[in-house]
Amino acid sequence: MDLNQLWFILVAVLYAGFFFLEGFDFGVGMQLPFLGRNDLERRAILNTIGPHWDANEVWLVTAGGATFAAFPVWYATMFSGFYPLLFVLLLALIARGVAFEFRSRRSGAAWRAAWDWALAAGSLIAAGSLGIAFGNLLRGTPIDADGVFSGSRTALFNPFSLICGCATIGLFLLHGANFLGLKLDGELGSRARNRARRLFFGAAVLVLILIAFVPQTIAAEGQFGTGMAYAWGGTVLALLLSGNFLRIHREGWAFVFGGIAIVGWVASFFVSLYPRVMVSSLGPEVSLTIYNAAASDYALRVITIVAGIFLPVVIVYQAWSYWVFRRRIKADPEQLVY
Repeated sequence: MDLNQLWFILVAVLYAGFFFLEGFDFGVGMQLPFLGRNDLERRAILNTIGPHWDANEVWLVTAGGATFAAFPVWYATMFSGFYPLLFVLLLALIARGVAFEFRSRRSGAAWRAAWDWALAAGSLIAAGSLGIAFGNLLRGTPIDADGVFSGSRTALFNPFSLICGCATIGLFLLHGANFLGLKLDGELGSRARNRARRLFFGAAVLVLILIAFVPQTIAAEGQFGTGMAYAWGGTVLALLLSGNFLRIHREGWAFVFGGIAIVGWVASFFVSLYPRVMVSSLGPEVSLTIYNAAASDYALRVITIVAGIFLPVVIVYQAWSYWVFRRRIKADPEQLVY
């Protein structure tokens, strides 16, 4: 394995980690105004992700930074071509962050309700934007021989990418409900677990619809192969296992396999792309690959050393933070921070 292949895998791992961790953050945010029946319950819901949401978003920053360092041409083409989509994603993430910090600054019902809806809308838009972006990576975009996006930005919102965005939202909603079922105590936790059982069917249907569109959408590029079939198969199997564990009230395993389904979903995209990083709909000869979009060998060696030192430290620290805040949360005003 050369460094180009290694960094392609590392970028995939970083995006998979972000989708796994921030997926339940987005799922919790989308359900905040609906699951919580009063301000105290909504505060309890916020406190499940309060210690973690900002650290989870660091995975996206790290994935973007790794893309820039290891594959600068990919970074430049994707961020310029997907600029409107990524700008909307950025605004949604800002709305989420501001809502977390401002919600408890005042006690008025209207004030808090407004920020609850801002958090829900930001989570929904961010999840959908990410799904649409990955859908376009899988489908292919008009990239010319100079690596420049030469199509219309409105074409990013095509039927396949929109289905992909909806499937992402469905998976994140299920993941968030599973997380709330683990973290919340009492009647609110029971309500979250019941909601997860209902959300499972919607998520499963959306994923199956997406998979049904995959072969015909990408057949022209010859991307659909055994590896991708295994990845999609693993995604469906993990999703079904999550639903089965929900049925028998094993919420921990339901959360784990729901997360594995999301990781399999991300893996299927990268397996399909390899050795490309962006597929050109204008012709396979001008697609960006892990070689023609990569940084120099020296740069790859340097960032490999840096990542080898600091990435394990970050992972250990974040795992420790989850261990510290592992206890269930009650809707008790004396125990709530947010």
